[in-house]
Order: sequence, then C-alpha cells, then structure tokens
Amino acid sequence: MKLRYVLAVILVPIAVLAQPAPPSSDGTWQFAMAGDSRNCGDVVMPAIAESVKTSGAKFYWHLGDWRAIYNFDEDTAQAAVMAGAPLQVQSYLRGAFKDALDNQVKAFDDRGVPIFVGIGNHETTWPMSRAAFVKAFNAWLDLPAIHDQRLKDDPSDTTVRTYYHVVMNGIDFITLDNGTCDMFDDAQLAWLKKVLDHDATDASIRTIVAGMHAALPDSRSCGHSMGNYPIQQTSGREVYHLLLGMRDKHKKQVYVLASHSHFLMDNVYDNDYWRANGGVLPGWIVGTSGAVRYRLPETAVPSPNTRTDVYGYLLGTVSPNGSIAFAFHELTSKDIPADVVKKYSKNFVETFCFGANRNMDPQKGSCPPMYKCSTGGD
Repeated sequence: MKLRYVLAVILVPIAVLAQPAPPSSDGTWQFAMAGDSRNCGDVVMPAIAESVKTSGAKFYWHLGDWRAIYNFDEDTAQAAVMAGAPLQVQSYLRGAFKDALDNQVKAFDDRGVPIFVGIGNHETTWPMSRAAFVKAFNAWLDLPAIHDQRLKDDPSDTTVRTYYHVVMNGIDFITLDNGTCDMFDDAQLAWLKKVLDHDATDASIRTIVAGMHAALPDSRSCGHSMGNYPIQQTSGREVYHLLLGMRDKHKKQVYVLASHSHFLMDNVYDNDYWRANGGVLPGWIVGTSGAVRYRLPETAVPSPNTRTDVYGYLLGTVSPNGSIAFAFHELTSKDIPADVVKKYSKNFVETFCFGANRNMDPQKGSCPPMYKCSTGGD
C-alpha cells in the first residue's frame, strides 16, 4: 500500500574534485563505469572508488539505480540496526537519495575521482521522481565539465537535466535517460540528434560512447531492457540506428554501455536481429555495483565477460586513435575498506552481500510481451 508523506531531499555540497590523471606517456588513458548500486551499493561502491583511484582512471560513470525505493536497501537497514535505530519507511524514503550521496558518491569525491551520474528506473519509482533526482543530484548533474559543455552547445541553455554529454580528448561521452517507460521522449531525441549532427562534422571527435541505464532493445538481454515497452522499443531502435549511422556514415568509433540487468555481459548487440537490421555495435551491460545479482538470460553462454554473482566495474583504456579496449575488474570481500566492514559488520559483508545477495529467478533472453507504460516509473 502506498504511504503518503512529504518527500524531503537534502542537498549536500560537492567536494572539490582533484585534477584527473593525465594520459600515459604512450597517449593512452582510462575511464571506469558500472551501474546498479542498490541493495549492497553502500558496501561495494567505496571499494570501487578505491580501485578506480588506484587505476588512475580520469572518471567514474554510474548509469543509475542507486537505491531500491520499493523496499529497504539491505545495507541501509543494516547500518540502522548497527546504529541501534531500526529503519522506518518514512525515514528511509526521505533519506534514500542522501544515503546514496553520503555512502557512494562521497567515496569518489573523497578520493578525488570525478563521478558522472546517471538515472535509473528506481530513481523514478513512486514516490520518487525525475525532478526529485535532479534536485538531490544537482551538483553532480551540473559539474563544470557538464555545465561548460551545455553552454558551449547553447549559451542560453541553463537547464540541468538527466541527459547530457561531455567531450574529452576527442571522445563524446553521452549520458542518456531511459529511466521511465516514456523515454526517450521527443525532447531528448531532438537533443541527441543535435549533438550527433555536430559530432558528425567535427573532425576532432573520433569516438562516441553512449551510456544509459537500460540496454537498447533487441539485445542479448532483451527480456530486461528497452524492449519491454512500446515507446522504448521504438525510440531505442531509433537511437541505435542514429549511433550506427555515426559509425557507418561518418566513420566514428561507437560504443554503447548500459546496466539495469545485474550481471556482466559483453557483445550485447551481437545477435541475429542486429546483424539482419543494420549491423552490430560493440556494447556492454555492467550492472555490478552492489545490486541483487540476477541470473544470466537463458540464452546466454557464460564466458569470462558474461558472468553473474560478481561485483566490480568496467575499465575502458582509450588509445590515441580513439579506440577503446574494455576489461572488467572484479572485486571481492577483501577489497571492502576496513571502515565499511566495521560499519556494516564482517558477517553482513561476507554472508549477505557477497553470499546471499542474489535472485535465482530465470531471466529471459528474448523480449517478453510488452508492458503497459506508466510514466511514474517502470
């Protein structure tokens, strides 16, 4: 039953970000990404932050689903128990976004690692909303790199949004919002087309990396993707073809990253559908930041880069020509910082987060029947 209350979101000041690591002597550099840090993200994300810092990556990119919202996150509930104040529904909901900022985003800020944030479907699950997410994460959605790029595109554009892009060393990193079943909407598609039209004529842009929460439709994980809703299927296919055109017509290198499904999978769009309908774009699903771990789709063949029951992040190594080599960095319970283990207890970290935090329900690989779209969340 839905409880009625006033949602209060508390803004926190953003830490001063340290300068990112410069490219290596051979011109290569790195960035990191993953998504889905609900359930045990407050435990796992500090370990990711420490590992990303050690890697020397320029930034970390989170593709959404920070907190569960429809139920208590187990890490939040455990922290409350450890503090002697068991969690209540209203206090959880009032503090959910702040919890993510305090226990996940702050881990990167404290280590001087810039973090770009994305929105997932759980951030729009009632009673949360896209507007509440923008308010809570405003400082990170308007980082100097994002702010300056937005004004460079349009000097009159002062609106902070959940979709944005940042050009870095000849690569356009595009964060898209498909956190509700009505996305991508006309406004976002028009914005994306404008961005890509500019990139197509800019010789300095060699590579496009598009990141979003749910994978585009017709992937190898279509059963839990943009293939679940009619609007998303249509707009998702349009975006796929726009990105494909950047590669085939304009000779840009293109990569597509997503999370939403709580496992690791590479070659996401290498299947019969896309081979027959335009071509295959390189893509990854990396939903491995602490969320309850799903089974692989029934059609998936496990491999070193198609796995579940793992936590970690994807590290992209960018070559001087703009090509990107990706490698997954797995984290174990031994990587969890000592202060985090103390806060939640060794038993919770090892027994629940690294043991029991999994969903054994089978996952469909093919697209299921379409669901009815309700814009309050999907």
